[in-house]
Formats: sequence, structure tokens, C-alpha cells
Amino acid sequence: MLGIELGADAYLDRLRHELEQIDQAAMQRWADLIHQAWARGNTVYIVGNGGSGTTASHMCEDLGKSSLPESALHDEDRKRLKVLSLTDNVGWILAVANDLDYDQIFVQQLMNFGTTGDVLIAISGSGNSQNVLNAVDWANRHGLTTFGLTGYDGGKLKAMQQDGLHVDLTDMGMVESIHLCLYHWVLNDVHARINRVGRYQS
Repeated sequence: MLGIELGADAYLDRLRHELEQIDQAAMQRWADLIHQAWARGNTVYIVGNGGSGTTASHMCEDLGKSSLPESALHDEDRKRLKVLSLTDNVGWILAVANDLDYDQIFVQQLMNFGTTGDVLIAISGSGNSQNVLNAVDWANRHGLTTFGLTGYDGGKLKAMQQDGLHVDLTDMGMVESIHLCLYHWVLNDVHARINRVGRYQS
């Protein structure tokens, strides 16, 4: 944990340095995948454990509500982004973990919902969470597009995913923070495209 050794100034300097190393093209591809799913009417699924699990929930909430402006939320005919965090169905997760195995909690849900053309965003700081890897493996074999968010050395996820964004850092807290920070740009970019505002205004 970097904050144990670094004071606030040094920590913020390190954070700035890590943000400068991010592959901005990967950020754009991430936004492209989500926008393409909206355009085609496909669903975006998001998975992760622990802090990455709450990031998945956060991303789902934002994409579900904030991909449209507040003024459009009562418009029943407005095309919406289909997005689902597989971290949020607690009863289903507990049943699968109890009756099968914890490494099945995401893939079993994906088997019910996933279809060709859908997108799976898989978040794992270590890149080695087996329940995430199982979901990515199934998605890869069933016509979904997989996009990973990783840290450390990327682990097995970086090798399995079809595309992704890697934070090359061995501090879980900062990795998780960077994932969520970058996501908010992705959300804004998708919102701008769906609603044709800002730099996408036409």
C-alpha cells in the first residue's frame, strides 16, 4: 500500500505519474465498445470482486441512468443502454456459491443472459480472479466481446481478454481508483455520443 510509505504530496505525485502512463487509445476503445452495444441493442455485463465488484456496480448504475440526460429519463420511447452488473444479484450469487462453487457466480448468470454481440467488462486488479476468468472464457467462446481492466502484471485475464486497459502498478488501491477515474471519462464520452452533445454535436 503506497500510502504507508508516501506522504500526501508524494502519493499524489505518484498518482499523476501513473495516470500519465495510461493508454488513451484503450480508453477510447472501451468507450467505443459500450457505444456500439447501445447502437446494436446489445447488453453490457460487468463483473469484479471486492473493490472491483463495487466498481462494477458503480459503472452499471452510471451507465444505466447517466447515459441519458435527466430530461430524457421519463421518455418511454427513448432508446436506452442495456447494462447489468453481475455482482448485484445477491441471492443468486449466494445460491451458486453455496451449491456449486464461488468461481461459478458470474458465469452461471452469464449463461442465462449472454448472447452473441454482447459485451463483458471484466475487472480484476490481479487479473487472476477465477470467477472473472470463467466468465471471460465462456464469453469468448459464445460470441461476446470481452474487455478487461487489470493491474499488477495483468495476470491470466490480460492474456484471455480480447481487449483491455492495463494499469501497470502493484498497488491495489491505486489500481482500483484509476479504473474508476478513467471510467468516468468513458461514461461522459458515451453520453456525448448517444445524445449528440459536446464534441459529438451535429
